[in-house]
Amino acid sequence: MSSIKMFEKPLGMRDTFPQIFEKVEAVRHSGRDFLYKRGYEFIKTPAVEYFDTVGKASAIADAHLFKLVDSQGNTLVLRPDMTTPIARVATSKLLKEMIPLRLAYFASVFRAQETEGGRPAEFDQMGIELIGDQSVFADAEVIVTAMELLKHFKLEEFKVTIGHAGILNCILQDYTESIEQQATLRTLLVQRNYVGFEEAVESFDLPKAKSDALLQFIEEAMDVKDIRDIEKYVRKNDALEYMQQLAQLLEMSDLAEYVAFDFTLSSHMSYYTGMLFEVFAVGSGFPLGNGGRYDGLLEVFGSKVGATGFSIRVDRLLETLNGQSEKRQEATVVLFEEKQYEAALLHVKALRAAGKLATLQLRSSLVDEAAFLAYFTEVVVVGQEEVGSE
Repeated sequence: MSSIKMFEKPLGMRDTFPQIFEKVEAVRHSGRDFLYKRGYEFIKTPAVEYFDTVGKASAIADAHLFKLVDSQGNTLVLRPDMTTPIARVATSKLLKEMIPLRLAYFASVFRAQETEGGRPAEFDQMGIELIGDQSVFADAEVIVTAMELLKHFKLEEFKVTIGHAGILNCILQDYTESIEQQATLRTLLVQRNYVGFEEAVESFDLPKAKSDALLQFIEEAMDVKDIRDIEKYVRKNDALEYMQQLAQLLEMSDLAEYVAFDFTLSSHMSYYTGMLFEVFAVGSGFPLGNGGRYDGLLEVFGSKVGATGFSIRVDRLLETLNGQSEKRQEATVVLFEEKQYEAALLHVKALRAAGKLATLQLRSSLVDEAAFLAYFTEVVVVGQEEVGSE
């Protein structure tokens, strides 16, 4: 085992410096106000959960779970997502008080990384869960809320890609000849490896009608203009009618320009059973967030109710916001020498009482005065008449 160096951090962990911390806090407060006004109440769950409950119910692969053992010998996990802990809380208590539930969160989740590839092992998510409503209107509400949240953060160049797990599963079942083939193709779709998908179909030695249908499906299903265009690939399926309704509801929201339908969409989050979607935005090379319907997850905790929701990766959201112009916050520093402390204290108190951001600093403690003062928009030197400002 190699020795740990003084400044090293565990694999995938990151330090959050003051400037980024303040941006995250601004997103937290603004997002919380936005979601609260839409009827979503915020909830907080423990960072540590039992492996036998949340760990096993989560769709996160076992290899990506951070595991611990408590003093009683129970295996614990750092929460790998927020949907599963909220499902636990809802079924144990909250659904006995109110249905449907509208819950929101802003929290860190933890995913173990096997190699250093620039992916964080801890990151913040912000999202909502609408639990106890199986209707298409609930799915529409979740998608519209996600889009309106992005617009609330002044994002205009984004796209929400919507698919349906049931429709994709039906197609894979009908045009393959084994569960293993279905799993292989589904994994390739999760990876967006369409070339690999085509190569896999050819390697399966399927009847020509089936292989041709799969290859044609991949070409047509990634950008569906009309839900009816996909009907020729699917046996009679209620999910198609459901998706047609959803498309109509989204058009009524005046946000249809941000929506695209992709029936090849698949997720590593295996608890999605119906509609699912991903959010992309200019400025980030990865999905900004994802969501969907996960009715089956609550059954794990003994409750047969519908549920749908979404989560946004805060770090990726910040990537898209970096291009926006930032107005520098006005901040004053009051410099003083030791004998001027009392006068400086009165001065800084007056500034703070007026609502200004003010820092009190002993001048003789500064190693590089110019570098320090560069962080402030105004400099007040106690004992001198001059007041410097940018």
